[in-house]
Amino acid sequence: MKYIRTNSLKLKRLFSLVRRTLEEEDEEIIGNEDGKPIRQTKEHTVIKSPRPRPPTWRCFSYDEISLATNAFHPDNLAGKGGYAEVYRGTMPGTGEVAVKRLTKSCTDERKEREFLSEIGTIGHVNHPNVLPLVGCCIDNGLYLIFQYSSIGSLASLLHGENYGELNWRRRHKIAIGTAKGIEYLHKGCQRRIIHRDIKSSNVLLTEDYEPMISDFGLAKWLPTQWSHHSIGPIEGTFGHLAPEYYLHGIVDEKTDVFAFGVFLLELISGKKPVDGSHLSLHSWVRPNKNKKKRHTKSLFPFLLFFNKSN
Repeated sequence: MKYIRTNSLKLKRLFSLVRRTLEEEDEEIIGNEDGKPIRQTKEHTVIKSPRPRPPTWRCFSYDEISLATNAFHPDNLAGKGGYAEVYRGTMPGTGEVAVKRLTKSCTDERKEREFLSEIGTIGHVNHPNVLPLVGCCIDNGLYLIFQYSSIGSLASLLHGENYGELNWRRRHKIAIGTAKGIEYLHKGCQRRIIHRDIKSSNVLLTEDYEPMISDFGLAKWLPTQWSHHSIGPIEGTFGHLAPEYYLHGIVDEKTDVFAFGVFLLELISGKKPVDGSHLSLHSWVRPNKNKKKRHTKSLFPFLLFFNKSN
């Protein structure tokens, strides 16, 4: 495997770039001397947020994560995606963890970049409603270590056999917590983070049903001075993509807000974002918004609970 040396260099470049960009954000060019720009600290008219605390995560050796997952035994496989596998494990002093491994069959360098980008993004966040990064490993592959969620994702609970455990009070808590996590990413971080893949399968639940936003593989940094970012190719999950994103590639806070709206509809109605006939949830709601009986039957219990809670 080529990971040990090349990806160490990638990580160094990644974090040096993040550090340099954050420093330059607070400076402005006021002139030139001998062809070199003269910089000074910008004067801000608003109170700046305090600098984030140093990351609490660390780098693990391959031996440590192999021991934690019993050499990545199949019995510890907790989930599998398009280019990564997640294994459950236990680490001394840390407790239960989830180890995300880039599959060895994946040779797409873009996926490797996304994997490293996820470290650079989530490694700088700190909020109760964002899944915390425990550490990473770049020996014999690429690995991310996260706090383990015993309940799993909201999607697995919402559409699984334990659907009845999601009473309205818990759904209310999940909705509010997820909204707080998104607000933190957009406004609480030193640089705005657009997640780009807010959905129920990317919201994990703690034992007391506190939601934690996870999977930052598609996340983008958005500099303060930019109103939006145009990107390509379009990536994300069908049924959650904002129109301006999938039509024009425009990414900003509204990208996540639209996806959160779909997330709320799924949480309220219990319907999947896309059904067996490939009809999206927001398309299902739109033609029914004037059919009061059907619409009220689907949404009224949750809205009534919100009204009582307030």
